[in-house]
Amino acid sequence: MWTAILLACVGCYVLKLAGLSLPERVLSHPTVERVADLIPVALLAALVAVQVFSDGTTLTLDARVLGLGFAVVALLLRMPFLVVVVGASVVAALARLV
Repeated sequence: MWTAILLACVGCYVLKLAGLSLPERVLSHPTVERVADLIPVALLAALVAVQVFSDGTTLTLDARVLGLGFAVVALLLRMPFLVVVVGASVVAALARLV
């Protein structure tokens, strides 16, 4: 197990070092900048989808979906982030209560 952990650490370090070693002309290319801006959004969306729509290895539709729906609507209405988070949790909690 420790071998796998150490290999993962070395791999992460090498990947980080490779990113830092790239020339400035590569990093300043508009396509690279656009992709770098969108990667965190895609990763966060994937994490949210896995947490909302799955329960172990099965697809689940429950109160979390309603909370996510509230969050999407609240964000589209440009509500403050705290209102989005608290409102989504309240909606999910009320849906579980019912």
